[in-house]
Amino acid sequence: MTEPVRWWWQRRQFSRGVDVPYPVGTYRSAWAAYPELVRQYHPDLNEGISLSQIPPAADVLLCWECTAGHRFAATPSEQRERPGRVRRRSAWCPECSALAAPRPVKVVQRVDAAQVLAAVDRAKAVRMPVAPAPAPRSKRAAPAVCEKTPDLPVGEPFVSECAPRPASAAEGRLRQQLSQALLFTEGMTAVRVGRPFFRHREVWPDILLPELRVAIEYDTPGRHGLEHVGKREASDRRKDALLRAAGWEVVRVRTGGLEPLGPHDVVLRTAGTKTVPAIIDALRGIRGDMVVDAYRR
Repeated sequence: MTEPVRWWWQRRQFSRGVDVPYPVGTYRSAWAAYPELVRQYHPDLNEGISLSQIPPAADVLLCWECTAGHRFAATPSEQRERPGRVRRRSAWCPECSALAAPRPVKVVQRVDAAQVLAAVDRAKAVRMPVAPAPAPRSKRAAPAVCEKTPDLPVGEPFVSECAPRPASAAEGRLRQQLSQALLFTEGMTAVRVGRPFFRHREVWPDILLPELRVAIEYDTPGRHGLEHVGKREASDRRKDALLRAAGWEVVRVRTGGLEPLGPHDVVLRTAGTKTVPAIIDALRGIRGDMVVDAYRR
């Protein structure tokens, strides 16, 4: 199982019974074939552990920084396999690779001024009206907002036609555990917000507690360690801001080494028996003991 470098190092210290399981330089020759990865790796971003102390096949999540300043998380195997047959520098960074992808070229029709003037002269000679020049193309219109969102007051929860299905089985288990610990209206999937969020005037938290007006989000780094980081983290922050502007509060359960985004987030190594009690403690900090206890089973 992929784990952050801090936990991986502590486990190696315990299993080997020494403070330094792998001395500096142990795997220097193995990493010498990847000079770009040596430049991307910074010990100060990885608990002070040198790259030459990490086996290339270790299933550990490391933080990398490309020459353009993009930071991202990936395992050694993912980084070594990322370029494939392409060896340009941008191929070693997922964000640089996306920016380097070819984009469709927009062809602009050019008007020959000499031909236009000649046509005007001919029209004057025969006293015919000159056809107006074609109007310039307007800029691409903004994408239309989905019309399926019902006309409800901002902050109102409802069952959305556009809400996606649960992303994981762990999310479903957490919803079931919360329903066994708290009384709340189940089945709500969306909250009406004041501004569009990706073409929708609604957001879809993982779990809604309508009586407390609190949204629960379950975040993991994903299989490749790229979930809820970078641009996806910015999207999470925007979603939380829209919910708070609508009168809701957000509790994010952050696992797998993800840092908290808000003041009430619950940070755990993995979801387990401590998850629901930690969420209830966060709810107490938001709404108070008396209000939360009124909905306890």
